[in-house]
Amino acid sequence: MSKHTISVTVNGETRGGEVDSRLLLVHYIREQLSLTGTHIGCDTTSCGACTVLLDGRPIKSCTMFAVQADGHSVETIEGVAQGGNLHPLQEGFWEQHGLQCGFCTPGMIMTAKALLAANPNPSEDEIRHGISGNLCRCTGYVKIVEAIQYAAAKLREQPEEVAA
Repeated sequence: MSKHTISVTVNGETRGGEVDSRLLLVHYIREQLSLTGTHIGCDTTSCGACTVLLDGRPIKSCTMFAVQADGHSVETIEGVAQGGNLHPLQEGFWEQHGLQCGFCTPGMIMTAKALLAANPNPSEDEIRHGISGNLCRCTGYVKIVEAIQYAAAKLREQPEEVAA
């Protein structure tokens, strides 16, 4: 395999190094950066457990090469809480019981974060459509939708710089 030097801003910090050309972004995040909140579920983009934000857009990191992230910004679940405070989405999943085993939760939160950035007041149908690429094997999605609605309401109450 050929090697490439990359520079990626991960959770606001510039990270870089040499990677194999075929190293998947999810493995770069988990193994080279030791950010294990991004989960590996299916390796086929079916489950969404590996969802991260690339330049603010949700992507499934199990089917993207690390070299493709060169020069871009990646946000993982570890970058969501700020200053020791939970993000309203994390708080919503806690308060509204939006998780059971928690395996899908990081990907759900990252997907929902992008959804709420694009649509701060989504309907239930818009939320369900927005998270449709993320599978949860434990819940019936009702509590996940309620958690996202909780976060949307809380984010609308906050000043714009806090909500980001």
